[in-house]
Amino acid sequence: MRSTIFGFAAGIAGLQQQASLPGVALSLLILLGILLCGTGLHSLSKKQAEAVHGVPRWLCKAMLCLCIGFSIGFLWAALMAQLRLADELPVAWEGRDVTVIGSVANLPDRFAQGVRFVLAVEEIVVQGGVRPPLPSTLALAWYRTPGGGAVPEVSPGSRWRLTVRLKRPHGNANPYGFDYEAWLLEQGIRATGYVRGAVSAVNTASTLSTISADGNHQLDPFLITPGNLVQRLRGWLRTRILKTLAGRPYAGVIVALVIGDQRAIAQEDWTVFNRTGVGHLISISGLHVTMVAGLFGGLVGALWRRSFFTRRQLPLRLPAQKAAILATVAMAWVYVLLAGFGVPAQRTLYMLLALGAACWSARLVSMPTGLCAALGLVLLLDPWAVLWPGFWLSFFAVAIILYAGSGRLQIAQSREADAEQPVPPSYWRTRLDALRLSVCSAARTQYAVTLGLLPLTVLLFGQYSLLSPVANAVAIPVISLLVAPLALIGSILPAPLIGWVLLPAHAVIDWLAALLHQLSALPFAVWQAPVPPLWIFVAALFGTLLLMAPRGWPLRWLGAFACLPLLLNRPATPAPGSMWITAFDVGQGMALLVETPAHRLLYDTGPYYSPESDGGSRVILPYLQARGITRLDAVVVSHSDNDHSGGALSLLRSVAVERVYSSLPTQSDIVRASPRHQRCEAGQHWQWEGVEFSMLHPTSDSYQQVQLRPNARSCVLKVTLGKQSILLPGDIEAPQEAELLATGVDVRADVLLVPHHGSGTSSTVAFLEAVAPEIALFQLGYLNRFHHPKPAVFDRYGRMGIRRLRSDESGAITLEFGPGLDVAEYRRSHARYWYGR
Repeated sequence: MRSTIFGFAAGIAGLQQQASLPGVALSLLILLGILLCGTGLHSLSKKQAEAVHGVPRWLCKAMLCLCIGFSIGFLWAALMAQLRLADELPVAWEGRDVTVIGSVANLPDRFAQGVRFVLAVEEIVVQGGVRPPLPSTLALAWYRTPGGGAVPEVSPGSRWRLTVRLKRPHGNANPYGFDYEAWLLEQGIRATGYVRGAVSAVNTASTLSTISADGNHQLDPFLITPGNLVQRLRGWLRTRILKTLAGRPYAGVIVALVIGDQRAIAQEDWTVFNRTGVGHLISISGLHVTMVAGLFGGLVGALWRRSFFTRRQLPLRLPAQKAAILATVAMAWVYVLLAGFGVPAQRTLYMLLALGAACWSARLVSMPTGLCAALGLVLLLDPWAVLWPGFWLSFFAVAIILYAGSGRLQIAQSREADAEQPVPPSYWRTRLDALRLSVCSAARTQYAVTLGLLPLTVLLFGQYSLLSPVANAVAIPVISLLVAPLALIGSILPAPLIGWVLLPAHAVIDWLAALLHQLSALPFAVWQAPVPPLWIFVAALFGTLLLMAPRGWPLRWLGAFACLPLLLNRPATPAPGSMWITAFDVGQGMALLVETPAHRLLYDTGPYYSPESDGGSRVILPYLQARGITRLDAVVVSHSDNDHSGGALSLLRSVAVERVYSSLPTQSDIVRASPRHQRCEAGQHWQWEGVEFSMLHPTSDSYQQVQLRPNARSCVLKVTLGKQSILLPGDIEAPQEAELLATGVDVRADVLLVPHHGSGTSSTVAFLEAVAPEIALFQLGYLNRFHHPKPAVFDRYGRMGIRRLRSDESGAITLEFGPGLDVAEYRRSHARYWYGR
């Protein structure tokens, strides 16, 4: 069974790497392969020979089971993907207003400008005699508009009639970045959009009378379904916790521990938690599910043995052990439902179900078998789980613990049994020995997890918390044994008891966070390294497994040498005489990284998305961390518009920056946060390893012209390597283009970053003729509200024979300057079937 499940998981993982789904011919061929392997397995089971053609019989069976499992997993994932993709928004209905009736299917997320929620569509209103073919689930945002009324209260399970404008799933596509389109596919959301119109008046006395000027209104306050009941319960608990802990800095952590909703945790706190390696605890993890369910099951078992202090003799009707098992599984199920069914919680629930079923039926089931059963069940229900780090970390951590503990418990017990005990130990001696064994076991487990997860963590994140063992040694018992149970109990208690329990729980979190802040501030808190190639990861994984092998295993010391390539891995850099440029896909904004053999410059920092997210934190920082880049020699912020400067503060807080060039006013927060700031001025020039950087605009006297818009002062930078060059003009418009041509500076370039995202106010014919680029980079957002690029401008580039690359279609674009000019588009080199391009 284990071989089949491992093959099933490998088949699913293989399908998720495909650029397209298998066709009918390939599917039939795979089915034929399953039939042949099944026939071979059946005939092999009848043979009594120990070997087949010199190959051990057990190995032949394992290989056949792997092939069968792989084929079934591949086809199962393809079938699930085909069903999800069939529920698609047609291109013809993008950007058009449609009216739908549906219920809110999740816990809405309120933010400063409105609210986000998922709508389960029940009915599509006929428009112009046509019923739009819409997906069954929509991700919507309802924004406030200037001068409009407040967005109404949108509660889980409420039923609404809304006019919405939709688009197909689309997200930023960057190396080492979060794949939003894959996440939407996993969630079954096949269209995103926003509610059209704002509320003109809200009657707080009755939500039924919440009606907007364009007809958006609530039909029912609550539609009763099992899913809506769970979401309403989660919303009720969140409201109670946030109200009780109003104004407390870590109320969001308590919410996350109770219902798994992490959206109220500040980004600064997440940085601290991740740097100290305790981020896995700030949610409903498998450890929390096990602890809480185990405590509840133990309590029920103890009370059941005493018949709840009645004379009903309950153990005679059902053994206390089975009652405890039922209580443990039931509590785990409830807790996992509150958690939103995350992968770590699912894994724990399924393992508890397997082990509970085995104990109930008096069968022996090993922990590895339970883990395999959980793996198969998770992937059966969610084939896209393999795409996320949490899946691999969750299962790998448990597998490492089982591997590191295999045989050691029996050895320790046999030593205790063989030890001479001439005098029966006292009560306190017994307790001290038990405590010593528990501490030693916990230390071994922490050591195994710390060392065993090192290669995988570096592969997934490009960094590792060196303080993780210390921080987890304190945080695991504090959160799992104290805070999480108090938070769960307190959240359901009536007032004023809820405050009496939640306030102490918050005080403990506050104390723990203060300790973690001090640890996080240490310069050696995090070891950052480039994401390793596959061979380095495999070597390091083999090395760590060898180091953790039991005593007596031969050549354990070789494991340290196998880990050396990972420890010595260094960031990749351009070869002498070459230059790399990465144009990130940041949506409607600009951000490009220029790399020479020894220096790096970032031109613009992407847009500001929300108080919790921007182009710097969402796109650029993950890329720099995965590459092992900890320092930028220069950052150029072309001008103050949010789509160019929105990510600057995040970068300045997280990466060492040598110098900042900008056209920003001196009172700007970015200027104040810069270690060394210098205004962009025409004539500035410097050189790194043969690569020349020339600032062409703005002129020094333009800073005195208060009537100029920020676009007019965009920093225009030309980067030249030998006879090749790229021109980065920011958001300059036609007057600035003419001004550049009038000064007589050399604007010729092989690559042009299209000015102002291809707006109608830039890219004049005279300017394009002077630049004469081979390639034009359009950095813009998918179906952006500015309608960039303008069709006339985009066609102008085409008529002039210029190759046009768009970030909304290509994703991140990588240019390699050297003997030639090589171009790579992320959505082509990393093609996946859900991109649909």
